[in-house]
Amino acid sequence: MADSNETTINLVVLGKAQTGKSAAGNSLLGSADFESRLCPSSVTTCCSLGRSGRILGLFRRNGCESALRVRVLDTPSYPHSALGKQQVRDTVRAALAQHFGEQGLHLALLVLRADLPLCPDESDGTVQLIQELLGPTWKDFTAVLLTHADKAEEAGYSEETYLHSASSTLLSLLSSVQHKYIFLDNHNSIIKEERNIALRKLLNFIQRNNYQVLLKHSKE
Repeated sequence: MADSNETTINLVVLGKAQTGKSAAGNSLLGSADFESRLCPSSVTTCCSLGRSGRILGLFRRNGCESALRVRVLDTPSYPHSALGKQQVRDTVRAALAQHFGEQGLHLALLVLRADLPLCPDESDGTVQLIQELLGPTWKDFTAVLLTHADKAEEAGYSEETYLHSASSTLLSLLSSVQHKYIFLDNHNSIIKEERNIALRKLLNFIQRNNYQVLLKHSKE
């Protein structure tokens, strides 16, 4: 039985190669669970689950301070330089069932680079994958994670001015997921406060969903 003063959130990161999926997962966990490096081919070839320790001081639930644990499922890129699309779909679907079948999935994080423009059709493949994995209510359980936000900031963009200048493709995508998005730096070691800000935003999205989950197996 889980501690009543402890909350676990289950996340999966999905996206194209070199968007910073694994680095984002490490930032949210506060660890280096996932391999993350610059490479001319897709680095991640299988799914792996990372777990954080107990995180205190972030939020209250039912009137009491609740400790938080974060679980992140890292996935191969889609499309992938070495794996077929069906292989990636089957691998991710099996890993979601294995790791989140008991507790369910709170959020899928669609990882995009803030320092690159999102062009028409560019995210369609990953969005289609999310639809196939999560089903018709996918928009309620998906948030966009914009990585390399430090590079956009270095170029003089605040979050507000960035979104004002963003492509219609990105703005349409953000609108479809009810503007659930987070900007995340891709420093090797994200500072604790930046991580806490990102986690608070994710918790807010999950609370807006009343802690509902997807993909949970019903017990007979």
